Amino acid sequence: MNSVEGLVTQIQGLSGTTSDVLSLQNFLKQADDSLHAESTRLLPFLDQLDPSKHSLGYLYFLEACTAGPVTKEQASSSVLTIARFISSCVAEQIRLAPDKFTSVCKRFKDQVLLLEEPLRGVAPLLTAIRKLQSSTEHLTTLHPEFLLLCLLAKCYKTGLSILEEDIFEVDQLRDFFLYCYYGGMICIGQKQFRKALELLHNVVTAPMPAINAIAVEAYKKYILVSLIHSGQFSTSLPKYASSVAQRNLKNFCQPYFELANSYSNGKIADFERFVQANKEKFESDNNLGLVKQVVSSMYKRNIQRLTQTYLTLSLQDIANTVQLNSPKEAEMHVLQMIQDGEIFAMINQKDGMVRFLEDPEKYKTCEMIEHIDSSIQRLMTLSKKLTVVNELTSCDPLYLTKAGKERQRFDFDDFDGVPQRFNI
Repeated sequence: MNSVEGLVTQIQGLSGTTSDVLSLQNFLKQADDSLHAESTRLLPFLDQLDPSKHSLGYLYFLEACTAGPVTKEQASSSVLTIARFISSCVAEQIRLAPDKFTSVCKRFKDQVLLLEEPLRGVAPLLTAIRKLQSSTEHLTTLHPEFLLLCLLAKCYKTGLSILEEDIFEVDQLRDFFLYCYYGGMICIGQKQFRKALELLHNVVTAPMPAINAIAVEAYKKYILVSLIHSGQFSTSLPKYASSVAQRNLKNFCQPYFELANSYSNGKIADFERFVQANKEKFESDNNLGLVKQVVSSMYKRNIQRLTQTYLTLSLQDIANTVQLNSPKEAEMHVLQMIQDGEIFAMINQKDGMVRFLEDPEKYKTCEMIEHIDSSIQRLMTLSKKLTVVNELTSCDPLYLTKAGKERQRFDFDDFDGVPQRFNI
């Protein structure tokens, strides 16, 4: 134990300046195996360290302490210790050992799930992400862990705060898959279907050397959200999707393709029969709730078609045309669509007539101008980023080598000369 006590003394003495902390880092790396060998005895030593001053040393001790399996009782106290550390640690110090910090945070997530209290982990993990990030454009390994806790705790709005940030730096492709998949589910929970489509689309079209379960599940939800949001679904993936995805994804999602085909026919009775026949499959995929929203969206889509044909229509006629059970049910659908901004209409309660209106938005309000301006600014920023990435890629030795090999495949002498009349 003398070596551990000596290490505590070194941590206390070498946590002041940047150069001292760098020296301490070397000591800690050399002592890492010893710390793990003594992991069951290290907990009392944490009381001798201040996480706000000795963050790097505290992190090494904490990572070793939490390396083994824990019971529910141990998790209760461990969660408090880790949460306090995350809150008070110095970002510059923990970034010197990002793998250990990430490991501690993941164990923290596992422990709050063991306690069945995911809400306790949401705020600390958000703080951990901010301290680990070099910038808000950086996707860390903790992003998907945080979003998972937000999903389980139903803290969708907190999750959206991370999803609103543009990501340009990704360390691990798996983190990107999970970040977009969990993010898509959070947006679905908030009825932000456009953003959900964007995130799920990123999963499906991202580079993948082999088909993976995350992409398959994302594609299933992508099909359903496409039908809810736009009433249609393209059966072919874009050209920039990987060949692996283009060849294999459809095979794993056949019932969902059949669902989309049935939806496109517009026959509600046939569609509901198909849903009922495949209910167990959708339920086993945890997608039955989304499928029910697809059914509801089919009624809405049919009501929207009526607005393109009629100026006024009775609730009874709407119910008959859309195949709803009663005028009251038609009224509830119309009211919900008016509230969601999906149609513009007025209902006369006396005679049960619905008058369809034009979109009142004239694009002249201050709010709309600010929205357009912010969109333009975001696009300009994105354009600059793409220019920088293009310049870096054009100078990358690996890219130049591959591009050179591709160019050698073509012998331009094999091509006919340009006809005389096209010469410039």
